[in-house]
Amino acid sequence: MSTAAAPVRAVRTTTEGATLDTTAALVAVDVTRSFGGIRALNGVSLAIAPGEVVGVIGPNGAGKTTLFDVLCGFTSCDSGAVELGGVDVSSLTPDARARRGLGRSFQDARLFPALTVEEAIAVSLERWIEVRNPVSAALHLPGVFDAEEKVRARVDELIDLLGLEAFRTKFVHELSTGTRRIVDLARILAQRPVVVLLDEPSSGIAQRETEALGPLLLRVRESLGASLLVIEHDMALVSFVSERIVAMDQGGVIAAGAPDDVLHDPGVIASYLGRAEQVIARSGLRT
Repeated sequence: MSTAAAPVRAVRTTTEGATLDTTAALVAVDVTRSFGGIRALNGVSLAIAPGEVVGVIGPNGAGKTTLFDVLCGFTSCDSGAVELGGVDVSSLTPDARARRGLGRSFQDARLFPALTVEEAIAVSLERWIEVRNPVSAALHLPGVFDAEEKVRARVDELIDLLGLEAFRTKFVHELSTGTRRIVDLARILAQRPVVVLLDEPSSGIAQRETEALGPLLLRVRESLGASLLVIEHDMALVSFVSERIVAMDQGGVIAAGAPDDVLHDPGVIASYLGRAEQVIARSGLRT
């Protein structure tokens, strides 16, 4: 039901200043969604280029999480379309979209508390196991051994990428909120997504952990080449990691563009930020 006649193009400016025009990794086309008499999304459109980091800001009730739910398929849209890699996925289930490369985190990550960090990551790799025959596993056949080795190698890779080595054998229930969020991110990355949606990754974590989160997200982007769409209330963090920011209010997009432009947009300041400089300073400056 896509309203686009051809794959949507997205423009991204690289760190070297070059402009790239490419098929968008993820697109929302004039998406609307109502709950009873409340219009949660009102014709929202956005496009994210491959490898781009886009921040989403706005007051509570602006429609940010509803937008994520529609993009992931947890909530259907009343009209409009969602495209992933130039393909209309509006009718696909959340599982089908995940298998096409869409990863999603939640504000309240729910991990198995009795598993260790490496076990929690290994469980998320279940879909990649090639040999599933329990008899083969009981007999320790070579195919099972090879599959287990691949899982262990991938777990090691993710632990190294996200700096979790010190927590490898710790149980999930022993971890701080910030570290649990990093483990949850590792579980998402285990699926090798092309687009990752992060819903307030700094929520409820210590300032020290928030300051370490920005460089970590950029390292994930550089290592995996995935696009990141990040809902965030910490203005210093979102302006640090984002190439563009989309500001929402009352179910619609009120501003979009370079972080500095959006954070100083009169409409954004009036609806959400107040004095932008004070908000960024209160969040903590990052360089």
